[in-house]
Amino acid sequence: MQLEENQKIADNIDMARKHIIALVDCDSFFVSCEQAVNPDLKGKPVCVMSARGQCVISRSREAKKLGIRMGMPYFQIEGQMKKAVFINANHDLYSEISKKVMAVLKSFSPLVEVYSIDEAFIDLTGLERLYKKNYLEIAQMIRNEVKNQVDIPVSIGLSSSKSLAKLASDKAKKLDDGVFLIGSRKIMSVLEKTGIDEIWGIGKNISAMFRKNGILTAYELVSQDDLWLNKQIGIRGLEMKHELLGEMVSPVSDEVKLPKSIQKTSALARFTSDKNYLKNSLNYHIHRACVKLRKINAKSKGISIFLRTKDFKVFCEKKVLNTGTDFELEISDIVFELLDKIYNPNILYRSTGVILDTFVFNDEAQMSLFIDNETELKKEKLSQCFDKLEKKFGKDIIQTGFIKKDV
Repeated sequence: MQLEENQKIADNIDMARKHIIALVDCDSFFVSCEQAVNPDLKGKPVCVMSARGQCVISRSREAKKLGIRMGMPYFQIEGQMKKAVFINANHDLYSEISKKVMAVLKSFSPLVEVYSIDEAFIDLTGLERLYKKNYLEIAQMIRNEVKNQVDIPVSIGLSSSKSLAKLASDKAKKLDDGVFLIGSRKIMSVLEKTGIDEIWGIGKNISAMFRKNGILTAYELVSQDDLWLNKQIGIRGLEMKHELLGEMVSPVSDEVKLPKSIQKTSALARFTSDKNYLKNSLNYHIHRACVKLRKINAKSKGISIFLRTKDFKVFCEKKVLNTGTDFELEISDIVFELLDKIYNPNILYRSTGVILDTFVFNDEAQMSLFIDNETELKKEKLSQCFDKLEKKFGKDIIQTGFIKKDV
């Protein structure tokens, strides 16, 4: 026990000489959000299901113990897991709680990089002087504060690079105190026990290539020559190697990265060839996409739709506009034109989707001589009215076109 404490002290002294990055990862985030708003769910086997309740996308620890796996379809579980609680996903709730978690993190450090809805990197370098605590204690303080303020449990991994912080956070999830630090003395021993598939950023194709070349662990990866890695997967391979060795190749950035596209899609409640039913679904996606588009202060010039059939075949169509738009009624007209091109009344469809891309950000947009300014002003005011009503009365208070509540 004393040896372990001495090792922690040595690690903290060593990390004080380098950058220290933390990855804060919310545990079973969607389930944790549901438990935060409904405490009666705590300690129960809870599963959050995807749209239409089709498959599991988040599980509590109790649900995992029952043998429920990620991605399991509901029909495989309902008869066997009668003790489990199944809840349809509420992404608006999760988004709001995520903002609260990130606000807590930003109260500790000015450098917070929101990586996903339930993960963020924090640069903690130098904060041990401010808080008069070592990095493990600071991480525990952050963890306690998120729990106290937002009632969301988090795991925190600490190290000198993002890749190692990610590895550390995976290990932290298995610990009662939820915090794990990989100091420079631990790096090699951790890499020896880390499979190639566990490394952040390695997909199936790259993993298969490494395995083909006899590279099965992170340690074997970092042992490779730079020239060989560069030849196999380019600069990405070199960055991966040096990040795993504890060198901060990718610093924490608080710059907000805007999306290159917005995609809204969901399965239909039933297989159908009813064109109006498809329009219902598409109009819903259009509205949600436009809300997000206006939040990032942009307009879209690229509009795509796709239909997925009962047999999982996909049909898609796209139109590129001369002038960008963020107005759902205008996009709806275009989407219905595209729908006419790919719709077949003899086919049963299982899902629909809308994709907006080729963004023009409002502060960069150039006015066209052919734009009717009065019409554009009316569109802008109506869009602002939509957003204000939803903000005051909640999502889906505004419905356009064919939309019904059961879509």
